[in-house]
Order: sequence, then structure tokens, then C-alpha cells
Amino acid sequence: MKQDEFKLWVGGAAGDGIASVGNTFFQICARLGLHGFAYNSYQSVIRGGHVLWQAHFAPRKVYTQTDQCDILIALNQDTIEREAKTAVKGVLFNSDRLRLDPAKLPAGSRSLGLPVSKMASKPLLQNTVALGAAAEIVGMEFRIVGDLLRDRFQKKGKEIVNENVEAARAGYDYARKNFPSFGIQLPTLKEPKMVMTGNEAIALGLLAAGCKFYSAYPMTPASSIMHWLSPRAARYGVVFKQAEDEIAAVNMALGAAFAGIRAMTATSGGGFALMTEAIGLAGMAEIPVVIGLVQRGGPSTGLPTKTEQADLFQALGASQGDFPKIILAPTTIPEAFEATVEAFNLAEKYQCPVILMSDLLLSEHAETVEAGRLNLDVAIERGVWARPGADGDFRRYVDTDTGVSPRAIPGQEGLIHTGISDEHDEKGHLISDVATDPAMRIRMMNKRMRKMEFAARDLKAPGIEGPPEAQLTLVGWGSTCNMMAHLMRDLNANGDNRVNI
Repeated sequence: MKQDEFKLWVGGAAGDGIASVGNTFFQICARLGLHGFAYNSYQSVIRGGHVLWQAHFAPRKVYTQTDQCDILIALNQDTIEREAKTAVKGVLFNSDRLRLDPAKLPAGSRSLGLPVSKMASKPLLQNTVALGAAAEIVGMEFRIVGDLLRDRFQKKGKEIVNENVEAARAGYDYARKNFPSFGIQLPTLKEPKMVMTGNEAIALGLLAAGCKFYSAYPMTPASSIMHWLSPRAARYGVVFKQAEDEIAAVNMALGAAFAGIRAMTATSGGGFALMTEAIGLAGMAEIPVVIGLVQRGGPSTGLPTKTEQADLFQALGASQGDFPKIILAPTTIPEAFEATVEAFNLAEKYQCPVILMSDLLLSEHAETVEAGRLNLDVAIERGVWARPGADGDFRRYVDTDTGVSPRAIPGQEGLIHTGISDEHDEKGHLISDVATDPAMRIRMMNKRMRKMEFAARDLKAPGIEGPPEAQLTLVGWGSTCNMMAHLMRDLNANGDNRVNI
């Protein structure tokens, strides 16, 4: 019986085109309808270092990358030295310039040298040669590979398309003639799938939610939200602003939200630390804003390119004092899309900051998503708005049963008000301008915090997945839930009720 799943790793230095060959193979698998999961481990360098793209493909749901691969594509000698021991079936490499000592391989693994200089017109095409060889190893038809390469490179002209198709064909034919069978046959399923990262899902979610202003300062691993959004913003009527720093970014978003526009910013832990004063302003002035917090290792600049979940307490305690804030933490790529939409609805319904928490693994890994899984026709809930009038008695912060006061856009007739960072009365007048008014302070604090009682009813309670009578329950949040789901499936494979999550 042939193996119907495949684990592929691609390693090299930054700038070697690792993601290009990896993502191309991923797109081919997605067109075949396979499930896939890919994670790119990289360093904080533009060139050099060690980059490792790890992927797992199967006809069933894939939850995570693994600690071994079937085939390793090594684009430099460093990758051979570091990773050859993890390749269970073999290592593909350019034998014109790299060397592999078979003693470095695990038992049964093969040295799969490719004489690239005889197979491609340019050394840079070694990636495409290896791609073709990998496609043959897993039993793909070359037609599928060629079609995707034509689609991928068509904007670069016919010459580039032909070079890549010919290089892949050479690698494919060489593997068929010179390499043994590895007993792998990836099946073709009925429905092709999309390939998406968590940050792309967040960006797509903010578009679906009607966000019209996005400001940010680049900070890994949140930056790819702005990278995806910036070339598409004008098409969807979004004002995109790359700010000079995180303080400017969050205050721009607050200004847009105060003016009645759905607005968002995103950063990582260090940038979020700079945003906390503005988050307090959003709480006091009751401005609905969405802030993405994509976690990485800390403290300080920490681990820019490594995942960690260490910022939950930072989000809970953002800014001084007590005020309503809502924190959402999706666990999957579809949930990242859905939680982004929900974040905007909750922010406007309860007029408070909503923090959307992710982490590097969830935001930057790529995964297949079933076509139609993301519903772009989402419900929009904009909350309570005041009706324009001319009586001049508008109380922007009127105390209500829910704690939510009708909003107004600045400049509306009869709805002039002050949105202010100081404690205030119902009209927005500072209570610190009087000798003392503890009763008003207590009243306004209670008014704001009352929102949380009602918001809690809108938030879905944590649920149990797996057998309800399991011997062990694993508790997690964010991207760790994928690893737990993988573990649960393995431990319960024989019908056991050992684990739920």
C-alpha cells in the first residue's frame, strides 16, 4: 500500500528562493485538493542565515508541521549539515556544488543528487529543478506542475515561463530515470483548496467587515497584514497609512474611528507596549477601535522571528486604570477571519477597544482552506447612533441600562460633544475642573464597566472538542490548539476516549 501523505522540507539561506519552491509545491497540492500545513522558520536577516520551510500534505486534515520529513530539498551545504539527519527517505541537492556524506543520513534514506548545470540554463533554476524532482517522487503528473508554473510566471514573460517549465521537466525526468520508487502516491481529491496564512485571513476579514482605515508601523510578525493589504487597499476603498511609529499608528486609527470609520492597527508585543496609552484613551472616550496583537518572544525586542504566547496579561492590563476591553484569540485560519469580523462588530456595539490576539505561528503559517469556508457576506453591526437634532442638549456619554451611549460623528448638527481622555460627565465636561465630584466618577465608571456584562453574553464560551468522557482534557488557546488537535487524533485513533480539548 502506497503512502498517501508527504512531508517536504526546503532549506537554504535567506534569498535562496526557499519560499518560492515551497509555496509553488504547496499550490500544486492545493489544486489536487490535498490538505496542507506549512511553516517557514527564518532568522532576522535579509541574506544568509538558515531558513527552513516545513510542510505536511495529506488527504485528511493536517494540523501542524512535524519533526521529520520524507524529502529534504537542500539549497546549500549548511542545510545538508543541519537537516540531512531528519530526512527519512532522501535529500535532493545540487550535486554540481554540494556534497552529501551518506553517513549523515538516517538508515534507508537516499542521497538524491541533481546535476543542475546539465539540466537548467541558469544556476538560479536549481529550485525549479528540485521542484520537478519532488513532484515525480510523489507521483504527480507533470501537466499539473507545468500548468501552475505557467500561471505563476506568466506576468514575467514567455521566456521566464519556458525556462522554469523546462527546468522542472528536466528535474522530473531525471528523478523518474535515476531515483528509486519511494512508495509515495499523493491522491487527487475532488475539490481544489485555497492556500492562506493567518495574517492574510485577518486582512481579508477586515475588508469583509467594512474596515476603511488601516494604519501600522512594520513589526514582525504583524507586518504581513500590511504587506497583503497595501497593494489592495485602494481597490476596496481602504485608506492605508504606514506610520512613523506605533504611537502614531494607533492614534491615527483612533482618529478615524472617532470620525465614524471602522479602523484597525496591528503590531507585536513591543509595539503594543507603545500603544497602551492610546488604548486607555479609547476606553475613556469610548472609541471603537480594533488592535491586532501578533505575539512573538519577548521582552523588549525579544525574538522577532520566533513564536510565543506571552502577551495575554499585557493585553489584559493594557493602560492604567479599569475600563472595558474585549480580547479575541482565534485558533485557526478560518477563525482568524471570523474573529476579525467579530472584533469590529463588538468594538462598535460596545464602543470599546477590541484586541485581536494571534501569534507568529498562527499568523505566518500557511494552510489549505476549503473553497467556500470563508463567508464574505458577513453581518455588520454598527451599534447605537444618535439622531441629529438641534436642541443642543446632546449627552454623548449618557448613562444607559447597557452602559452603551448613542454615538455621533463630529460635526453633526445638534450633536456637538467632547471626546476626551479625562474623566467627564455625560456631556463630556471634565469633572476635574470642579473641586470634587466622586459621585459622577463612580457613576461613569459603573456605566462603562456595565458594558462588559452585556458583552459577555455575545462572546462564545469555550467549548469541548472530542469525546466528552475523555480521561484527559487539554486546555489551550491560539495556535497551540492545532498541536492539541493533532495529538488528540493520534491518541484517539483506535476509538479510545483518551483525550479531548
